[in-house]
Amino acid sequence: MTFAARTSHLKPEGAYQVLARATQLEAAGREIIHLEIGQPDYATFENVSEAGIQAIRSGKTRYTPPAGITSLREAIAEESGRRRGVRFEADEVVVSPGGKPNLFFPTLALIEPGDEVIYPDPGFPTYEAMIKVAGGIPVAVPLLEQNGFSFDLAMFDRLITERTKLIILNSPSNPTGGVIPPADLEQIAAQAEKYDCWVMSDEIYARIIYDGLTALSIAALPGMKKRTIIVDGFSKTYSMTGWRLGYGIMPRELAARVDLLLTHSIGSTAHFTQFAGLEAVTGPQEMVDLMVAEYQRRRDVIVNGLNAIPGFSCQKPQGAFYVFPNITGTGMSSTDLANLILEKAGVALLPGSSFGSYGEGYLRLSYANSIENIQRGLEKINAVVSRHMTR
Repeated sequence: MTFAARTSHLKPEGAYQVLARATQLEAAGREIIHLEIGQPDYATFENVSEAGIQAIRSGKTRYTPPAGITSLREAIAEESGRRRGVRFEADEVVVSPGGKPNLFFPTLALIEPGDEVIYPDPGFPTYEAMIKVAGGIPVAVPLLEQNGFSFDLAMFDRLITERTKLIILNSPSNPTGGVIPPADLEQIAAQAEKYDCWVMSDEIYARIIYDGLTALSIAALPGMKKRTIIVDGFSKTYSMTGWRLGYGIMPRELAARVDLLLTHSIGSTAHFTQFAGLEAVTGPQEMVDLMVAEYQRRRDVIVNGLNAIPGFSCQKPQGAFYVFPNITGTGMSSTDLANLILEKAGVALLPGSSFGSYGEGYLRLSYANSIENIQRGLEKINAVVSRHMTR
């Protein structure tokens, strides 16, 4: 078959490939500890689930406006603005089924063939995919371990040009857990102003942050709201991955264009899901705080355990629920080591190369799992790697 060139570069996400192999091993009777999938192990909070159930029972199962119901857009504008220190209006909010439409559609609305887009590497694989689908030229900027996995700003300054139309940020980061420091954001913002380009700030993990820190949104910097697209959602913060509910916040003119793309693609987000989201935003937030506190405990356990494994060196992430240990000391590639650990230790995790060429030399592990499973997984990894290192 012959397919359009715009799809020729697309490939599966590494997490789903590893999950498929792990599932095969489980079907063959193997016990597998899953540290590969980036989804909370918590059930959706009870009040949120109940709001969704009641919405179905009361007939909230109809079409809605493509950009979302007004009450949810208003609540998102208020809550997101209060948390970020920026004033947003409801018509600047676009609700979508999951966060990815608000990654893809603003990119499609802004990028012409040949436009350059700067994005983080290692980074979420969808960034490079959507740039290429839009006909743009992906320009990777490495995230530096020695800088807490923030941008290599020297390379960023060299790579941004008059051809740059969009800069993509992700803080806290998938896969590294790094948070971009305010000074780095200020430098990025100054360059965005200088070259008159847009910034897409993926802030899906902004509520999952540790040690009393905050993740500053670049939209809060002077003059940046007018050129920033914030992408956020409910999957990680409220453990709602399967509900498929996300949103974007952007200048209203761009929001109107994204609304049209939603109209002619997905139509609208599920009606009852939006009422569950409304309860998530306006209801009690104690469960979010408890969940984040538990993630912090798990983070400390997994970082300490990884640093005890021969050939591993792991920074303590500031946010999200991933660790990104440096494994160059093992002498193995990230893919070979990830495969060895899955096949011999029964622990599913991801090679850093799944997140871009600059991810080589690292692994990504999710600690959205119990401390008991994390500890057992670490013991199994240590045993396999120790045997490999003593050969």
